[in-house]
Formats: sequence, structure tokens, C-alpha cells
Amino acid sequence: MKSCTPYCITTGPAGLLPPAAACCGIVLPEKGQGLVEGRLVSEEAALEVMAQELLSRKNPTIFPGPLVLWAWKEGVSEKAASVLELAEEIPGVRIIPMPDYRPIYPKIDPEAVINPCHPNLTIWYNKIEVCVFVGVHCHFANITLRMIRAGTNCYTITLCHSAGHEDSMASLPFCDVEQVRALTEAVRRLKRQGLRPRHGDACGIQLTHAQQAVEAGLVWRPA
Repeated sequence: MKSCTPYCITTGPAGLLPPAAACCGIVLPEKGQGLVEGRLVSEEAALEVMAQELLSRKNPTIFPGPLVLWAWKEGVSEKAASVLELAEEIPGVRIIPMPDYRPIYPKIDPEAVINPCHPNLTIWYNKIEVCVFVGVHCHFANITLRMIRAGTNCYTITLCHSAGHEDSMASLPFCDVEQVRALTEAVRRLKRQGLRPRHGDACGIQLTHAQQAVEAGLVWRPA
């Protein structure tokens, strides 16, 4: 007999090949809605969950993609600045970019980038338990999210420029500067209400060894 239990998108590891959420009945949110673990909720409720997870899980990390890394059209620089504002409110957060979608072989440097062909390597290496994808093209984000759910225990959050992501644990569609700033405000509100961040003793954005080397003007060579 076929089960009527709704399919949930929860942290893994979910096995070698978890099914695509769309094949399990998960539908995308409309504008003004969000998606949390496969359930449609209000945008405000989704923001609250995202803020809670970013402050309470280990090693929060933001993965900006090409749509916010490069100033390819008007308004992108403002959105990128809003992502940095968000990062500054999350103690201990790291920023690891996804600048290029092509496979990186023979070896990826997991401190320098995340790549959609092997995102689990970056998650495992940095022991990331919550991450935010922002500015990543949908077709690359979808397969990346499934791979993360398959092999890691990372809670995935997506701030999507388009219709959202079924395979993300928390997703907000049509996300522009206003929605990023709304998430930043949700983080601030939880801290004002007394939530102690997991990395409350950390000071702002944490640089990886690779980023520290670049900032110092050195050439970074992974071990």
C-alpha cells in the first residue's frame, strides 16, 4: 500500500542517490512564500527558520555564486553588499565562493571554493553543518543540493533569484536585496531576543587559511 506521508527534505546523509524532491510531490513556493523541509510556509516563517539554523548549527558558511560574485547587471553590487551585511551578523561565518561551474580536477581546494560537481568535499573538509546558497544558477544548485543531502549532515538554505529549490531544506524564491536584508533582520531579532549563537565568541567573518594567505599577499598552495 502506498504511503500518504508527505516527503520531508531533512539533513542527511540520505544515501547514494536520494530521489529528486520534485518527484516526491514537493512543489515550489510562490512569491511571498517559502519552503521549509518540503512544506510551504509564509516568507516570514521561512526567514525565522533560516535565522535559527544559521545561529545554532556548527560552522555556518555562505556560498555565493556567479550571479552575485560578478557585477553582470545593474543592482548586483547592491545585492552582493547585502550578502556581506548578512555575513557580518552571523558570528563565525565563512564565505566560500562558487565562481565557476566547470569540474575542478584533479583536486579541489576545499578552503578556496565549492564546486557543484563535488560539493561534499568542501562540506566535509570544513565540517559545515549549515550553509546558504545565493546567486547560484538553479540547474547547478539543484544537483548540488541533492549531492549534499546524499552524503553530508549539512542543513541547506537557498536564497534563489528565481522560483526556489525543492531539494533545499529551507528556500526562499525570487530573492532580491529586500529578502536578504529581511533575513539579516531576522538574525538580529533572534539575537536581541536572547538566542546565543553557537559561535557567539567568534568575531565576525572567519577567513580560511587560503583566504588569509591571499589577504597577506601570499601564494596559497593547499597541502
